[in-house]
Amino acid sequence: MESWLQTPAAVRQARETQKGLHIALEILVFLAVFLACVMGEMLVTLPVQMLMLMQNQAYQEALLSQDAKRIEEAGLAAVSTDATTILSLFATAVMILLVLLFCRLLQKRKAVSLGFIRQGCGIAYIKGIGAGLLMFSGAVLICVLTGSVTLSYTPQRFSLPVFLLFASGYMIQGMAEEALCRGYFMVSLGRRYPMSVAVIVNAAAFAALHLLNPGIAPLAIVNLILFGIFASICFIQTENIWLVGALHSVWNLVQGNVYGGSVSGMDVSCTVFTTVTKEGREIFHGGAFGMEGGLSVTIVLMCGITYLLLFKNENKTKRTAEEL
Repeated sequence: MESWLQTPAAVRQARETQKGLHIALEILVFLAVFLACVMGEMLVTLPVQMLMLMQNQAYQEALLSQDAKRIEEAGLAAVSTDATTILSLFATAVMILLVLLFCRLLQKRKAVSLGFIRQGCGIAYIKGIGAGLLMFSGAVLICVLTGSVTLSYTPQRFSLPVFLLFASGYMIQGMAEEALCRGYFMVSLGRRYPMSVAVIVNAAAFAALHLLNPGIAPLAIVNLILFGIFASICFIQTENIWLVGALHSVWNLVQGNVYGGSVSGMDVSCTVFTTVTKEGREIFHGGAFGMEGGLSVTIVLMCGITYLLLFKNENKTKRTAEEL
């Protein structure tokens, strides 16, 4: 595998500015950076959520009742809205900012060492949008063909302004997770260790970040690791973050706001279609976690990884031989 995972320019640039740490220290630093990002996002979202609670009549009535269970349920209902979801998506801009600042100030790395290169960024982003749409639609098709889900067009649940807000938010959220896990963490690991190690460790860390999501299950964890591996190889081969950032964003947008499924266990109400799952077919549709917890996504991701490792590398080798 190592011969297929050539060291990208981002890692070579990072090595020139600072040597890598022991893997245990790299993981501890990653956790510290992640927690700082979470705290930063909370500083943005918490005041708005508190304001929403103060203005919610059902929550105020629950407070007067002094019933702890009722207060908890009313509070959860008050903040479990599309508005708060959109807010949390936009708040992940804090993660991008903090990751860039950490890499620049402490690791002495420029933005290009995280994959933020200017040349061809627009084309790469468009390709990522297409790839994300195609891949997740493939998973949906598998579920439909196996009788695991049925789709129904529900225009009454769709609002174009809300959809555009979700799309904008996911553009930030998908890129934020890629900047954290691939641009920062994988590249940091690659300064000292082989790229195969950097890929596996950062993919496992990416999956670990989702362990507290609703409906998490063993196959969902496997799929999260596979997505991390796929995204890592994509980053390495394209040598930029734009394509994989767009793919990640559209993957999340499509499964929630187009097909109406759960996004890593979280539901949204503004959707083009409604996905109805069939009981007993959770192995394919993923159950409460959504399709990311099912075999349909496993198949799509395995096909994607195979394509990147075999066919895309074969084409690259042929082009190199022709140039020589």
